[in-house]
Amino acid sequence: MHLAILMTNTDESAFAHRHPGDGEKFSALVRNVRPDWTLDVFPVKNGVFPDDLSAFDGFLITGSPASVHDGEPWIDRLFETIREIVKREIPLFGACFGHQAIAMALGGKVEKNPGGWVFGLTKAHVVDRTPWMEPLGQSLAQYGAHIEQVTELPQNARVLIGSAACPAGGFAIGDRVYTTQNHPEMTPDFIAALVDEYASKMDGDVIEKARASLAESADYTAFAESIARFFEQAVSRPRPANP
Repeated sequence: MHLAILMTNTDESAFAHRHPGDGEKFSALVRNVRPDWTLDVFPVKNGVFPDDLSAFDGFLITGSPASVHDGEPWIDRLFETIREIVKREIPLFGACFGHQAIAMALGGKVEKNPGGWVFGLTKAHVVDRTPWMEPLGQSLAQYGAHIEQVTELPQNARVLIGSAACPAGGFAIGDRVYTTQNHPEMTPDFIAALVDEYASKMDGDVIEKARASLAESADYTAFAESIARFFEQAVSRPRPANP
């Protein structure tokens, strides 16, 4: 399997440079369950996009502190790329910003969280189980860091994962699009460091709640397995040769 990681994280701070980049994190996530897969990273936030979409079996879009509403040229180009990937029926996975970008590009809506920041370990429920989600329990623990969420789904999308704080916490379109609002690539050490980094930048109640949540760990390997199975089932089905 040959996947392209479309890296959208715009953080170039000293903190970011002390930790693995999102391309590395997502590569590690996938290789945790499929060590022989090939993953190429494209920093689309710098305007670097794949020249040939057909060269890849699938695409992953990462998270970012950027907003899908920022109106940056690279975001507009990402929306166009998403639409082209979907048109060609190439499997596409998105996390956090990636989840929101897919929704926006395909006609959905993204707005501020009514309850403010979701930060730290967050729990959701599987509300519509697809075959590739078989490794996941009914309750799903993931690390979250978002102030916006998808409030209207694109056409033909269905919610897979949801919670009271984020009803559309993940969705699918057919068997070629799979998303989560949260961060399956984050490790316990990284989220703990991220909470410390933001301790002086966010409301104290948010930080206190985030720190308390980290007594439990996220479902890292189970969700990685669901991503791998998503791509495997998608590439096993024929797609148009000349879209």
